[in-house]
Amino acid sequence: MKKLQKLPIGQSSFESIRERNELYVDKTRHIYRMIDEGMFYFMSRPRRFGKSLTVSVLRCLFQGRKELFEGLWITDTDWEWKPHPVILIDFNEISHDTPENLKLSLQRTLIKIAEAYDVISDAPLIKEQFKELILALYHKTGRHVVILIDEYDKPLIDHLGKGEKALEIAKANRDILKYFLGVIKGGAVSSALRFVFITGVSKFGRVSIFSELNNLKDITMNEEYADALGYNQDEMERYFRPHIARLAQKQRISGSEMTEKLRLYYNGYRFSEKEIKVYNPFSILCAFDEKKLKNYWFETGTPTFLVNLLKETGWYLPKIEGMQATEAVFSTFELENLKPKALLFQTGYVTIKDVCERLYTFDYPNQEVKTSFLEMLFHSYTQGLRDESQFVLLSGYLYQEKFELFFETISAIFASIPYMLETKRDEAYFHTLFYFMVCASGVNAFSEVLTCDGRIDLVMEFTDKIFIIEFKCNQSAESGIRQIREKGYDQKFKQSGKKIILMGINFDTEKRNVADWKEV
Repeated sequence: MKKLQKLPIGQSSFESIRERNELYVDKTRHIYRMIDEGMFYFMSRPRRFGKSLTVSVLRCLFQGRKELFEGLWITDTDWEWKPHPVILIDFNEISHDTPENLKLSLQRTLIKIAEAYDVISDAPLIKEQFKELILALYHKTGRHVVILIDEYDKPLIDHLGKGEKALEIAKANRDILKYFLGVIKGGAVSSALRFVFITGVSKFGRVSIFSELNNLKDITMNEEYADALGYNQDEMERYFRPHIARLAQKQRISGSEMTEKLRLYYNGYRFSEKEIKVYNPFSILCAFDEKKLKNYWFETGTPTFLVNLLKETGWYLPKIEGMQATEAVFSTFELENLKPKALLFQTGYVTIKDVCERLYTFDYPNQEVKTSFLEMLFHSYTQGLRDESQFVLLSGYLYQEKFELFFETISAIFASIPYMLETKRDEAYFHTLFYFMVCASGVNAFSEVLTCDGRIDLVMEFTDKIFIIEFKCNQSAESGIRQIREKGYDQKFKQSGKKIILMGINFDTEKRNVADWKEV
């Protein structure tokens, strides 16, 4: 097999990728469309999704570095390769632990940019300093200025879920950002601008930061840019075919089988009403590099603030699958009133599954996110568990139909959960933890599956079998089986060709464990 083109793992800039001849999936048609059709843009995407690389491409493009774009789509257009002054502010590099340090770091960043262009920008306040820099660059070069701002919301979200004191810092930082970014809309400044592009994980509501920037076009959910970041299926098979073949060879399966495994594990993100799905670029590149399917994206950051919010609000976690909301969820993000639905979508832990009459249905984007997120929630909800490794055996026991061993392990885990963590021991409590356990073990499980006659508590699906489960509290496992049969829950799955196993599970709230179970 021929030598593979090197993959750009990590936070590579566009110029370093091209100079090292690393693989670059050509997204310049999206960038050309953006610049050709407008001037002020905002786009949000989850972390490690290529926002910084997009900013880097824009910087090189507006610097007129045509040699870096050789062979790419944009070189066959009428793009004028004339350099423009570029102000790039990357909030990954800006100190923001306190409001004072945020101001100071912004000032130093502006000074460095001014020095690079040999202009003066020394106003005492950051708003005036930013304005001076834009106008100075415009007058010196005679060309309109480009402003690129990456991860603008980092000074806010880094302080969430850390208590009231940290929240006050986030609020103060928000006020600074609103004041600072408001410069872009000013009349004197806007006439000196060529293009503005701002990225972030979330878009805070118009009453906060973006109230000063109502001229921004938000393309986060625009179908023309649904696959501007991430890789669609066609790009996967066109650019990465040799890497897919190499991975398939290592795992001793066919290329088509490996393509399907990768799709289930890493694909599924959807950012528009139109059904265009994309892969997380970071995860898929890591999988090809390490030649192994693992939970790469999740390892790069733990959403502590999100977990804390879900626990504080008493969010019933199995209902994440099939969660519904209106389009307001895409822009509702306020520090004083954080909404779990908005956070789950904007941070990438759920994505659009279906759209009907402007009502959006959400689900986990793929197996990587679902397994990792639920495993983390399981550990968070069972702090102090004596043996955290037991749950990994559950998937194998179910697949092999070793039910005695499966329920021995389930019972051992429930028995190990510290009593102090258990508040309301009802069916929802047991259902939630059982769901966490099996999903974290790798089982493809679905909670509260809707049928014509009701909702199935849990469905677990394997390649050759389907489990239909009904939970009971202080009743009997037999009553669970009886309900499944009376409601005809199995009818929905009879055309699957898979073996169908009915399972009733009864919990004892006093013993805080499984009382009895039955499978047929």
